[in-house]
Amino acid sequence: MSAEADATADPALMRASDADRDRIADLLREALAEGRITAEEHAERIDAVYRAKTYAELVPLVADIPGAAERAPVPPGAAQPRVNLRKEIAPDLPPPERQPSAVVAIFSGAQRRGRWLAEPTTHVNCVFGGAELDFRQAVLAQAEVTVNVSCVFGGVEITVPPGVRVTNSTAAIFGGVELPDDDPLEPDAPVIRLTGFVLFGGVNVKRRELDGTRADRRRRRRELRERQREVGDERRAHLRESRDTRHRGHLGH
Repeated sequence: MSAEADATADPALMRASDADRDRIADLLREALAEGRITAEEHAERIDAVYRAKTYAELVPLVADIPGAAERAPVPPGAAQPRVNLRKEIAPDLPPPERQPSAVVAIFSGAQRRGRWLAEPTTHVNCVFGGAELDFRQAVLAQAEVTVNVSCVFGGVEITVPPGVRVTNSTAAIFGGVELPDDDPLEPDAPVIRLTGFVLFGGVNVKRRELDGTRADRRRRRRELRERQREVGDERRAHLRESRDTRHRGHLGH
């Protein structure tokens, strides 16, 4: 039996289109943003999506994601899936609201924080303003995302969690970019790449645990102890200096 006859007998063996692959990729990105799959699973499945040639290879990639089967592409001639009227115990989470790909701060401030989906490229435009991007709860759309900065007489503050590598390809004129010096050594670590230009401005990237975590509380306690020691040392030095001054005064008499 020829391959064409097999495809006619089984619609799942028909060739998938680029639009079909894009629909599956969108479903996987939503599942990543909702926390249903990990970043590693997302990367593996996306690779499989764009290698898939038939519906039989494509549709199983979202078979374990609630609600995705009803939205997955169906080969021509195949029976449409019936709607499941039995409700789940916990309602399905709505798809994430996609944030604009540009953060604009002109004579003002702008910020992006909390749980947000970082697109492959985020543009940050600052003119006499400041922008803040907090990636500690963000979900990266892919293993490497780009932050393209256009900053003139402004500043950009970027906070990243431990385990994320930050690389800099920006051009700075009468400005600068400050990166943390403790980049992870893992070759498969997620990457945030900085591009663009800075003119009379600056980009400051700091690495920090999410507020409220045990590590963050330990850091704050450590900083408090260090500050208390510094204050104590300063007080003792001041007392010694006062005592020495009084002692020299007595000797002078």
